Amino acid sequence: VLDAYCPHLGAHLGVGGRVVGDAVRCPFHGWQFDRTGQCIEIPHCTTIPPNAKLRGWDVVEKNGLIFAWYHAKEKPPDWEVPTIHELADPDWTEPRRVDLEVPIHLQELAENNCDPAHFEFVHGTDDMPPSEMEVSEDGRFYRMSSPFTRDTPVGPVEMQLVRDTWGLGLSTVRNEGIPGVGMLLFTSTTPVEADLSIMRWSLSVTRNIADQTGEEYLQGIVNGVKQDIPIWTNKIHRASPVFCETDKYIAEFRRWTRQFYSDPAIAGQP
Repeated sequence: VLDAYCPHLGAHLGVGGRVVGDAVRCPFHGWQFDRTGQCIEIPHCTTIPPNAKLRGWDVVEKNGLIFAWYHAKEKPPDWEVPTIHELADPDWTEPRRVDLEVPIHLQELAENNCDPAHFEFVHGTDDMPPSEMEVSEDGRFYRMSSPFTRDTPVGPVEMQLVRDTWGLGLSTVRNEGIPGVGMLLFTSTTPVEADLSIMRWSLSVTRNIADQTGEEYLQGIVNGVKQDIPIWTNKIHRASPVFCETDKYIAEFRRWTRQFYSDPAIAGQP
């Protein structure tokens, strides 16, 4: 993927840019660029300035999405997008896609996964579930696990709500505990502006429960996040908040996020 930008004018190729053969053509003056980003043709010109080129972007297609690597200091990719196997498993339902635009910083959305204290007051759980947080050896990945009891046709079942997070923009939520039964939410969040993010969801369940509880699960996830949105929209981020005992996971999360900022001075301060 090339940076959609015409270098001599600052015209974004996304506004009417066209693919011509193996090249991308700028809609403003017709400059054409090859896959490497090098300008290969300028209408009415016999020579091409050597600096007429675009920045290239490393991309990968996984999990039904296309991911482009961006680094503020143009460093190359240093990790791989995880493969979510359920999304391509024939024993799971076709993923349902949901897009949400939320007026909040990317970090705030990721922080929600490690805040079990709000479950009781926002989502109506009986109590704050006990939780565990673990970070991978390389520090790139973390997991939050919270036990809960789910009512089923055969009686209450002890389960686990497992949240896996890679970086600040990728995460999964799984309900585990019933043998042979699975429920998955995969989220990919893209920052658009400092206080605006787009969440893209893929939701799926194993086919053996699709007819019984699949729709209930999918709708429950959507309804749950709708309960969060009014708070996200109105909350104020505090770089140095007053923490209490139940905020220990948020404090740990904010220390973990520092690795994802190029400037350590702004780490943890969306």
